[in-house]
Amino acid sequence: MIASVTGTLTNRDPSGIVVDTAGGTGYLLEIPLGVFERLPAEGAKVHLFTELVVREDGWFLYGFDAPNERLVFRRLMGASGVGPRLALAILSTLGPERTVRAVRDRDLAALASVSGIGKKKAERIVLELTDRLDDLPAAAAVPQPAADAVRALVNLGYTSAAAETAVRNATQGGAPDNTAALIRRALADLGRK
Repeated sequence: MIASVTGTLTNRDPSGIVVDTAGGTGYLLEIPLGVFERLPAEGAKVHLFTELVVREDGWFLYGFDAPNERLVFRRLMGASGVGPRLALAILSTLGPERTVRAVRDRDLAALASVSGIGKKKAERIVLELTDRLDDLPAAAAVPQPAADAVRALVNLGYTSAAAETAVRNATQGGAPDNTAALIRRALADLGRK
């Protein structure tokens, strides 16, 4: 098993990165979008925790910048119907702590916001993984007006992660008293990007 890879980042692309090690081997890794956003520029040194998945059609190496994220990836693949691609999509959309919170809180809407997951698959993931994620850290619960604002932004077509970030930015300096004002502030934040 390949537990981690340390080397120089020689190719930085959302579809896969290449890390060249000191021994002369270049590893192609698929990573969640959050990890990609935190990567340094090409030519910099990186250290990633890895998970090797061997299937009939090939060997695939997945990279994470924290052991906790790799552990969530492993546990997600323990649910029936969740392979490495779908587990990666969940982590790319929600991140590890938000994924754990969505499963614990039975937040089917958050899970269904991931491409490839419908209501039935979200229910199955929650049913199969609720007890298996108890030992992992979860994101803090969102206050009700903020949760309503996030849900409204997701219904408007924004990803769950983008909606949460916009609402978090909108609440800096004091949260508005009502959900509508919070949504307006969050939309203004999204419009600046």
